[in-house]
Amino acid sequence: MDRFRLAARAYLVYGVIYWLGGFYLALHGVGVRGGRMVQSGVAWIVVGLVFLVLVPYLLARRRAWFERWILSRRDFARILAAFMAVRAWHVLQVALRPETASVPAPWGGEITFRLGAIVFMAVTVAALLVIARAAWAEETA
Repeated sequence: MDRFRLAARAYLVYGVIYWLGGFYLALHGVGVRGGRMVQSGVAWIVVGLVFLVLVPYLLARRRAWFERWILSRRDFARILAAFMAVRAWHVLQVALRPETASVPAPWGGEITFRLGAIVFMAVTVAALLVIARAAWAEETA
C-alpha cells in the first residue's frame, strides 16, 4: 500500500477517535482544553468534522490543484506531523497532571482525564509515526 494512503487511513482513525472523544466531552459540558463548554465548542466540533474529511482526502492521493497552488503532499504531511507532535505534547501534559477531572463512562463508572489522555496520546503517536514515515521517507521512482 502507498505510504500516503496508509497515512490518510491513520489520520482518519486518529480523527474519528478524537472527534468522538471531543463530541462525548462536549455532551458532558467539557469544552476545548478541559474548560466549560461554550458556544465555540460547537464550532470546534464542526471544524473537527471538516479536518476529519479534508486531511485524509488530501493525503490519500495527489491532487494537482492542491500541489500546484498550496503544498506538495510531502510538505503537507510534514506540517501535519508537526501539528500532531504539538498535540501529543499537550495531551502528555494532561496525562502527567497530578489530579484530573473525570466524566461518566458510557458503560458506567467514570473516565478520568488522565486515562483519556493516555489513550489519546497512544492514538496520536501511532498516527504521527505513520504520517511522519510518509512525509520523510525517500521518494520512490
